[in-house]
Amino acid sequence: MACAQVPLDEQQVTEKGPLGKEQTLPALHPARKEDRFFVPYKSPPEDGSPAEVEEFLEHAKFITEDLEWLLALPHDKFWCQVVFDETLQKCLDSYLHHAPRGLDLATMPSSPAVADMQRCVHRAVFLTFLRMATHKESKESFLTPSVFGEIIYENFLFDIPKFLDLCVLFGKGNSQLLHKMIENIFTNQPSYYVDLDETVPTVLQIFDTIMDKCGLHCEGAAAMEPMKLNAHKQPTAMTMSQQDLVDLVLYLCDSTTTIHAFLDIFPAACSCFHSHGFLSRLVSFYESAVPDLEKAVKKRNFDATGLQEDLWKRLSHSCRKIVEMAQLLLHHTCLQPILEGGENMQSCAEELLQHLTSFLPEKRFLSDFDEQFPIADYISLLQQALPVIDETRTSYLLQGVQSAWDSVGHRRPHGNSQYRGAAGGAAEARQPEGLGGAEALVDAPRKGNNVGAVCEVSEAEQESLLTCIRDLLPDLGEGFLLACLKEYHYNSELVINNILEDRLAPSLDQLDRAMP
Repeated sequence: MACAQVPLDEQQVTEKGPLGKEQTLPALHPARKEDRFFVPYKSPPEDGSPAEVEEFLEHAKFITEDLEWLLALPHDKFWCQVVFDETLQKCLDSYLHHAPRGLDLATMPSSPAVADMQRCVHRAVFLTFLRMATHKESKESFLTPSVFGEIIYENFLFDIPKFLDLCVLFGKGNSQLLHKMIENIFTNQPSYYVDLDETVPTVLQIFDTIMDKCGLHCEGAAAMEPMKLNAHKQPTAMTMSQQDLVDLVLYLCDSTTTIHAFLDIFPAACSCFHSHGFLSRLVSFYESAVPDLEKAVKKRNFDATGLQEDLWKRLSHSCRKIVEMAQLLLHHTCLQPILEGGENMQSCAEELLQHLTSFLPEKRFLSDFDEQFPIADYISLLQQALPVIDETRTSYLLQGVQSAWDSVGHRRPHGNSQYRGAAGGAAEARQPEGLGGAEALVDAPRKGNNVGAVCEVSEAEQESLLTCIRDLLPDLGEGFLLACLKEYHYNSELVINNILEDRLAPSLDQLDRAMP
């Protein structure tokens, strides 16, 4: 057997070979892989015909059972399977590519059997990735951190597109776990930071592609190209085929939701995106492309019933995510260092003011941003942290915000404060809620997303929330979890985060955690 207190990558094991003769092998060796075939994942059927439902259930059951078998393996055998079994990696990759996202789930047939099976696969895939991202399971079961970094990188167990998919698929309710998981991977394999830096231009290209499809002028590299002679014939959002418009809105929704989820869960990536001018590209795209797309979705006639409503919902969701991405970039690259009182407070304050001032010509973006994240709150915090801020400059900025509201013809909302508790140089960001939970856990009820609201949920919804939490925290009693849900107004993500961070309300801390 393998020796205790020795990392897996240094262990040797003695086992019987194919001919029955004993042989000594490294603990991590392809000969120790079990012969098992993992089938690729296929998404639930759209029309829900009995035959297709049956096929999906059978297929998904194979995947769930195989992954549960994998998760039950001891540390050494688990890693042999993960590193040397190509069918396992194809199975996991297929789930990341084809698993339905939150807004897709809302349009799928409501079959309880399909939803339950989808939840089982979802959970098994997440736990598999979570274990793959853990280099130390116990004092006896661990890998040398640097070797762990090499193994996951050289064998492509993780890469930047996978991180993006993991965040959008599993972020709701698991953000703390995902953050620690991705942070651990980047810490032990810094090459991922290099990969991320090389990936950002590709992400930026998404917005250029959408602009180009809409027949709009692109900023950046594309702007340097000479105009083609047939450019005037380019389709616009109003003239392109209906299918092209549908594809474009779906592409925008999927892209913005995915990038936002990644930046929200792994804020360390914000500085990399920021260094590539991501913020200015977002703002420019929002101002140029969003009005054209909104006009097309509102004014065109659509064949299928409900299609216009679905496109409008996805477009509104995309707009919200773009605004939230801009806030994340400003918060983590400019505001956070100011709130922490670092040495570069002055330069960060200057950069923040420059960014806010650069928003002034972009009237549509500025008013939408100010609605969710009032510019006045930013200025108030700057004035508290750095009393020397130029008042003429801040007044000009606030006047520009009012001018933006006047130009878009909407009434400015009042009392929506973005930050609170700024005294003493620290503040807590108000992270906005999504529109119906594009990253929601499979089949999770939608009520109770707004903390502080009076919320009544049905027994079925209560059961679904309890199941959702117990999938991640199986040792806790249902009575205890129900008390937590009531305390936090049935917000399952808040319950999970507060339990993981040991920040429960005092009244809950006194309860027996195994309470039935």
